[in-house]
Amino acid sequence: MKNIPYIKSLCILLLTLSSFASARSLLNNSPEANLANNSSNHVETIVFGAGCFWGVEKRTAALDGVMDVVSGYANGHGVKPEYKEIIKSENKMNPDNFAEVVKVKYNANKLNLEMLLQHYFESHDPTQLNRQGNDIGTQYRSVILTTTSEQATVAKKVLDEYQVKLTEAGYGDIKTLIEPLENFYVAEEYHQDYLKKNPNGYCPDHSTGVTFKEKKKTEVDNTALLKGKHVVVIESEQYCPYCEKFKENVLNDYKGTIPVVSRLASQLDKLEIKTPTWATPTILFVEDGKEVFGQQGYMTPEAFYKALGSFKLGDTEAYNVAFQKGTDGRFCKQYEIFKNTPDGVFIDKLSGQPLFDTRDRFDSGTGWLSFTKPIDGAVTEHEDKSYGMDRVEIKSASSGIHLGHVFPDGPDGMPRYCINATVLEFVPRSAAQ
Repeated sequence: MKNIPYIKSLCILLLTLSSFASARSLLNNSPEANLANNSSNHVETIVFGAGCFWGVEKRTAALDGVMDVVSGYANGHGVKPEYKEIIKSENKMNPDNFAEVVKVKYNANKLNLEMLLQHYFESHDPTQLNRQGNDIGTQYRSVILTTTSEQATVAKKVLDEYQVKLTEAGYGDIKTLIEPLENFYVAEEYHQDYLKKNPNGYCPDHSTGVTFKEKKKTEVDNTALLKGKHVVVIESEQYCPYCEKFKENVLNDYKGTIPVVSRLASQLDKLEIKTPTWATPTILFVEDGKEVFGQQGYMTPEAFYKALGSFKLGDTEAYNVAFQKGTDGRFCKQYEIFKNTPDGVFIDKLSGQPLFDTRDRFDSGTGWLSFTKPIDGAVTEHEDKSYGMDRVEIKSASSGIHLGHVFPDGPDGMPRYCINATVLEFVPRSAAQ
């Protein structure tokens, strides 16, 4: 009987452990626990190569369900995993060279692998061998590097499906390699989030336009572009931050008389274009259907308006005034036209933004248009010490072009804004409202 207390204690301990195990089991099977387990168990990693990793990183990071994207170098041997090494001429066609890739961590609960792979194939041209556009070399190869056997199976399935669609569209065989991930080295810091760190660039867009889901094709008629001057902005089939930035910083405030139209690279039928169209945005200045000049990549407002000035004004007095700080001749032809216009506003000749109101115009007798004030927020003031004088220069806030100067000798103690007529256009009040 001496062992009875010991046996009773052991039973109590076993009952306590059993109760604890049951409670833990219930806790682990609760909805909250299942959600937490699902979230952690469905985080997966796969590696993509599709040319220069800058654009691949940005486009992939924009997908809902992608948790992290890191640029790097993968599946290379005998070459140092550094940018300066993989781009050397001796490694350009080296089959053991590292590929420029992005490591993608994603939540498979929100974004399944098949959708991710479809986006991957749609965002570049997988039929190009060891290149994307002007980027040529084995480091730019199209490659899917898998971390599980299931990923390899899905990748092969999606590749086969896309091959059918590409063949129907007239493309050749897909060159994309599907291999297990052997090694991965994180790229230099300046390559990470490159497009964010370099705000004035472009998004390389080598996509074929062939998609997994049938898209309703929008017919574009370029007949109107065959006469007169137009600015054509080529946008991306995919998300492009530089395109959005150009819209926000330039196009959203543009009201000029030269029309601006947006097109995809596949929508330039009937137009004679010289500039390569794989970079987005690409800004084309087109006259009578023929490109006069173009620029690949984002344009600042200053660069855009200087190009637009050359396109619209050419070698004229107005261009000299706008960009060389020239001055109209006294009582010039444009002044004589504008000095007695009906009620209305004078606008920037390039941006179309209102600058001065006829209600603030007065005859100063100087031979130049004179106003007591500009429209609120329309101009900026700058110190001007040219020609040995101390003056205040007036520029358009929207386009940055030179307008004239402001002096303190206006009527009734007000300022006199002395403005060159050749850089203005007139809009009647009824049309301006």
